[in-house]
Amino acid sequence: MKSATYIERLNRPLRTYAFLFLAFLYVPVLFLPLFSFNDSLYISFPLKAFTTKWYAQMFADQPMHAALMNSLKVGVATAVFATILGVFGAKAVTRYRIPGRKPVVFTIMLPLVIPGIIMGVALLMLVSRLGIPLSLYTVTLGHVLISVPFAMAILIARFEGFDKSMEEAAADLGDNAWWTFWRVTFPIVFPGILASLLLTFTISFDEFIMAFFLSGTDPTLPIYIWSQLRFPKKLPGVLALGSVILVVSFVVVFASQWLRGRGAARISDESSEP
Repeated sequence: MKSATYIERLNRPLRTYAFLFLAFLYVPVLFLPLFSFNDSLYISFPLKAFTTKWYAQMFADQPMHAALMNSLKVGVATAVFATILGVFGAKAVTRYRIPGRKPVVFTIMLPLVIPGIIMGVALLMLVSRLGIPLSLYTVTLGHVLISVPFAMAILIARFEGFDKSMEEAAADLGDNAWWTFWRVTFPIVFPGILASLLLTFTISFDEFIMAFFLSGTDPTLPIYIWSQLRFPKKLPGVLALGSVILVVSFVVVFASQWLRGRGAARISDESSEP
């Protein structure tokens, strides 16, 4: 009984720290929807009046819609290509004996530690030397480069998390490498693939520096928002868009967690059956 009371006392500072940390992270975000309904061009208290005209302005802003679609296109393409490369790379370093494995993995992970502005300038010089025009394709190239390490980090842990003898058993039963991967490996690592897709899409959707250096005449959403901060009349519409993105993100995360929980419960029920 005394040990339980002692542990409870130790947990109180940790709970307080966790609460303050979460409040520091998320309380400022909650001001987005609050000021998006304020009938004023300026972000200040007290609030002037309730209005939804900024949302009407947001829906009527065609350049904003175009920038949002550009970010979605680049984000989806980045997520798909980065995850595919991450699957190949993770499988190679966990299933095969590669000479110089550690230097190879270190090289792949370098974009995690190199400043983004250095990467952006380097890629801009490269595509300029090659005569490649700046466009959404070059932005996607830059985003894939910085997203692959995140995909690798997730998928390496997933590939190392199950026994490779299952793949060997499938091969012994006559499956070739492709069918072994599709029937055995893919279902097991699918949660990691899904996590990689979501993470790399989020990284690409929010990324600014690469898009700043590599975008042409078609800006992504972060570039568009940055360009609109100079105009006070545009700021409330940007706040409204941020609120919509916040709500959609919350729904997507909640739905993914719900589906993951149902899948885990189903696996648990199947494993408990005689």
